[in-house]
Amino acid sequence: MKFLHSMIRVKDIDASLKFYTELLNMTLDHKKRLEDCELYFLNDESGCCQIELTYNDETPKDGYKIGENFGHFGFAVNSLAEFTEKLHSLGYEYLYEPFDLNGKGSKIAFVKDPDGNEIELIEKVIW
Repeated sequence: MKFLHSMIRVKDIDASLKFYTELLNMTLDHKKRLEDCELYFLNDESGCCQIELTYNDETPKDGYKIGENFGHFGFAVNSLAEFTEKLHSLGYEYLYEPFDLNGKGSKIAFVKDPDGNEIELIEKVIW
């Protein structure tokens, strides 16, 4: 069995596409129109994982409430210092600034996407 993707509903597809493609380097693989929504499938850089952004024709005015059971998406980065420069140049801020996770040099940080979903960024000493 192979894991294919995770799906999240988004309020503003343009803001979400910008966040996931420009900041997280994901690429739009394809989109699909259904009766009541448009699906956008984004690939990570390695091509192993996808996120499906669902943009419903009738979106709640205030967006969607984050479920209590969802935690975050995790992304590997080579350098949090380089990512921080990119983050700020695109006008985004950290939810939690980078910090040493285990005392051995691995660092993590968190950002939120335009809909409030948390994204964990992980810089490991050795991959």
